[in-house]
Amino acid sequence: MAENSIAGKKVAFLLTDGVEQIELTSPWQAVKEAGGQPTLVAPKSGKLQGFEGTEKGDTFDVDLTVAEANAGDFDALVLPGGVVNADHLRVDKDAQAFTRSFFEQHKPVASICHGPWLLIEAGVVRGRNVTSYHTLQTDLKNAGANWTDEEVVVDQGLVTSRNPDDLPAFNSKLVEEISEGQHAGQTA
Repeated sequence: MAENSIAGKKVAFLLTDGVEQIELTSPWQAVKEAGGQPTLVAPKSGKLQGFEGTEKGDTFDVDLTVAEANAGDFDALVLPGGVVNADHLRVDKDAQAFTRSFFEQHKPVASICHGPWLLIEAGVVRGRNVTSYHTLQTDLKNAGANWTDEEVVVDQGLVTSRNPDDLPAFNSKLVEEISEGQHAGQTA
């Protein structure tokens, strides 16, 4: 990943309680190692509870609430998974609008596991090539996405992966897409 420096690039990580911890911490570390500046954005301030599968993991400090966040202040967006996290985010109107703004501004977005649920609600998957945790494939297909079972799928700045096993490929493509900057085909 060293060849893809993202020095000075600001990357929003949008999540809430119930996030699959490794799907936050691994991409976060990849962004930092490549010179990027990760920011934790959430529906509420304070601390969020991470999970390792069904067991409680660490807590994480929120840097900015999604209601006060502006996509224009960031270069990219990462949506970690976790069933509870994704299920709560997908019904949050501020989270939907914040996510959609990245597509409207042609900025890279990376989403893993159950994270693409929010992409459906933000109305940004129609005609896009994606993957996700296998249980979301019907939801994504019904929303007009082209779903495939691959470790990482990249479509004009949109990076998606299936599960924690895919994190090495996901992190590599995430950093690559951020280093490339805006993508004309990344639209809402």
